[in-house]
Formats: sequence, structure tokens, C-alpha cells
Amino acid sequence: MACRLMIVDDDMELADALAQAMGRYGCEGKAVYDGQAALALQGRWKPTHAVIDLNMPGIGGLELVKRLHALDRELNMVVLTGYASVATAVEAIKLGARHYLQKPAKSQQIWDAFQRIEGDSSVMVDDAIPLLKAEQAMIEQALLRNQFNISATARELRMHRRTLQRKLMKMPHWQGIEHARQTLSA
Repeated sequence: MACRLMIVDDDMELADALAQAMGRYGCEGKAVYDGQAALALQGRWKPTHAVIDLNMPGIGGLELVKRLHALDRELNMVVLTGYASVATAVEAIKLGARHYLQKPAKSQQIWDAFQRIEGDSSVMVDDAIPLLKAEQAMIEQALLRNQFNISATARELRMHRRTLQRKLMKMPHWQGIEHARQTLSA
């Protein structure tokens, strides 16, 4: 069977470029820009592979993985995100994704991820450091959107409030964020 690759990303330029770049691996690529369009395309085109952005408006990446997996258990999915965290990587795999990559990822990395069947025990522990920085950036952005309300931020991130507080205390610049919050509320 030929490779039919669906790219789902709200960054239209990235989605279109990736759909075109994956042609060198023998994939016919189609880009869609939200979860609803992905579900519709899946129903009529039956892709064999999908690259799914984690953070999108509407249907988020994890929910989309879950829904696509329910429709086609053979669909080979890779989650691609700029906001990587260990928790979301684990959930993506549990929900049916083959692999999880942090942006920016090259087309070769994505193709290699589709080919992987087993885990790689030689992955260095240091590879987790970019995940932590990305998770901190995601937390900071959510804090700003929620005007530094810890409870609202924890709900948005689908995280227990105490877990978020522990993560914040480990962030070296949290005191600066806390100072900014106090300044804004004064």
C-alpha cells in the first residue's frame, strides 16, 4: 500500500511544507489545519500515516490521536509539538501514537519515527532537558493567559494544582514571574 500522509497543524506554512517534503519518502501528503478537518479527511481519504501537532485550537492533538486511533487502529501517527513534556509524550503513545517528536523536526526524523517499532534504550538522559525547558515555556504561557491564576492554569494544563506548584518551585526564574504577578495585581 502506498503511503498517504495527513499533516495536521494549525501552522499552515509548516503543514504545507511538511506535506510536500515527505514526498521524497514516497508519501502522498495532504495538509489540514485543525482537528475537524483531519477527521473529515480521515473519513474520505483513509491516510496510512499522520503527523499531528499537539497544541491546536478546537480539537487538541491528544484528543485527535484518540479519535483517529478509534477510527483506524492501523493509522501510523507521530505527534509533533513545540511544547514537549514527558506527561504528554506518554499520553500520546498510550492513546495510539507511534512516536512523539519535539519541533523543529526534520522530515528525515519524522520518517524515521514512522519506521520505529521498538523503543531505543541508548537514548541519553540529557535528551530530557529540552523537554523540561519546553514544559516550562508552556507553563509560563498558560500562566500569562490565566493572569497568573494557579488553579485556572492547572485546569488548562490538565494538571493537579499541587503538581503545578511543585513544578513552579523548581523553575529557577519563578521568583521573577511571581514578582511580575504581584506587580500586575498591585
